Amino acid sequence: MLKRCISAEWLKLQHSRIWMILVILPILSVLIGSTNFYMNQGVLAKEWYSLWSQVGLFYGEFFFPILISICCAYMWRLEHLNKNWNMIMTAPVSVASIFLSKMLVVGVLLIFVQGLFFLLYLIGGKLAGLTSALPSELLGWFIQGWIASFTISALQLALSMRFRSFTIPIGIGLCATFMGLGMYILDLGMFFPHSLLTTGMGVLSQSGFSSQSDYVLFLITNLLYIIVISLLAIHWMRKKDVVA
Repeated sequence: MLKRCISAEWLKLQHSRIWMILVILPILSVLIGSTNFYMNQGVLAKEWYSLWSQVGLFYGEFFFPILISICCAYMWRLEHLNKNWNMIMTAPVSVASIFLSKMLVVGVLLIFVQGLFFLLYLIGGKLAGLTSALPSELLGWFIQGWIASFTISALQLALSMRFRSFTIPIGIGLCATFMGLGMYILDLGMFFPHSLLTTGMGVLSQSGFSSQSDYVLFLITNLLYIIVISLLAIHWMRKKDVVA
């Protein structure tokens, strides 16, 4: 059943405009960050690390969380139209398969977004004339950023499922982005989905995790969020009457 649901989600995305958002926002992040880096190379003297601090700030703190919110809201858009909720809830598939298929598809889309962003980061650095070795943390930032983005997507999918409005979950996600920044500043970055993204991608500090235990805590926290949010969302779908 899960495989059938995943195939259905891919079919819905094939001719959609969501791909424009997935491409445009990473490009904007790198353009703005690279321009800022190029104009301030006298101050930003750590080459690839300094470039990351600029492009990562715009991407990890603003554009990427917003992209996740939009993507998740889009995944539920058809269900909220007309009487489609009635049809999907009476389909011969489990509600768990419906929710998990959307989350897995979003996860694949976010891998594409992460890959595009990292490629653009490399191109931006080469165009800026950087010749030093790439940061050794680069692969870790990629994987950790994707893990944290998967956590955020679980939350945003649950919100987008709950609210019929396309914009309300996106607005909540935007507010959560600023909350995550505040939590990170207060050294509570390990305990909020959006601040986990800041921590995992080394957006504000490129020093990485201070210890192995912090890395393990990062992984466990993300896993717990994903499991708990998914279970709550699936429980809601099973127990609540859907207003179509």
